[in-house]
Amino acid sequence: EVQLQASGGGLVQAGGSLRLSCAASGFTFDDYAIGWFRQGPGKEREGISLIVLGDSATWYADSVKGRFTISSDNAKNTVYLQMNGLKPEDTAVYYCTADKVQNANAVVAESWGCWGQGTLVTVSS
Repeated sequence: EVQLQASGGGLVQAGGSLRLSCAASGFTFDDYAIGWFRQGPGKEREGISLIVLGDSATWYADSVKGRFTISSDNAKNTVYLQMNGLKPEDTAVYYCTADKVQNANAVVAESWGCWGQGTLVTVSS
């Protein structure tokens, strides 16, 4: 059974940093991609980053490009999202997702079969 555990959210001032973690289990890392989505107050769920675990290829939404960095530690079965230069508009619940590479679409939430429980990030101005 694929399981994901997201953590690392919290309250931070604008301009600050947080690192989210997504601990994964129950699947062969090399065959999967991990994505990060977020849903802010009154907003639709937004795909913001993806990493292909087999070759470390990455993708970022324009809204976070240059500020967020996704990485993986395959030995620990954990994916990280380093978030720098946080803005109030980054306030959201952040979710990590997992699916086989051929199924995963970075911006289509419905394409992902497994979701973590979400971690809240609040950025104060």
